[in-house]
Amino acid sequence: MIGLCLAIGFAADAAKPSPWKSLFDGATLKGWKRSDFYQPGEVKVEAAFRDGGPAILLEKGTFLTGIAWSGPAAELPRNNYEVEVEAMKVEGYDFFCGLTFPVRDSACTLIAGGWGGSLVGLSSIDDSDASDNETSSTKNFEVGRWYTFRVRVTDAKIEAWIDQEQVIDLETKDRRVGLRYGEIDQSLPLGIAAYQTKAAIREIRVRKLAP
Repeated sequence: MIGLCLAIGFAADAAKPSPWKSLFDGATLKGWKRSDFYQPGEVKVEAAFRDGGPAILLEKGTFLTGIAWSGPAAELPRNNYEVEVEAMKVEGYDFFCGLTFPVRDSACTLIAGGWGGSLVGLSSIDDSDASDNETSSTKNFEVGRWYTFRVRVTDAKIEAWIDQEQVIDLETKDRRVGLRYGEIDQSLPLGIAAYQTKAAIREIRVRKLAP
């Protein structure tokens, strides 16, 4: 019995995720580049955003403004991992967090606040945008409030949470997972973008999961 308990304990330990690794140093854009969108807004780090801690500000652009990971590829898992971002809509009427993330040999984007401010979903699934596939839902996002977005990618699924609420639970077997056509590919391999909206980001982190 003791041996069985030890074996169960070792299995549980092996299944624990690795510690979170922050990808934002709180002072600079080290490891990131400004996404090469058409006429983007300014991107800058503010040391004490709204009298709080540091944040990356994405100013409103003609269309998209964002950042993309340019650091070591080894720091960016492509499967069996989670990525978490804290973001705020500062002003505007469209998505303030378009989180593009790796999905094995492809990528996908979690949209938060699209289509006038409330759409949530993945772009794209089977070549259908977030507004047109089964991941689509709506949520009222408050201006000036921080939200935590967490995405989990495993062999079987893409899952997503907003704060503590799970909003996406998609089985990916026999599904085409990819990016929406257009310049969102400038967010590869990992990126955050806002559309005609000013946004703030104060945390970006990843952790590996046991396969």
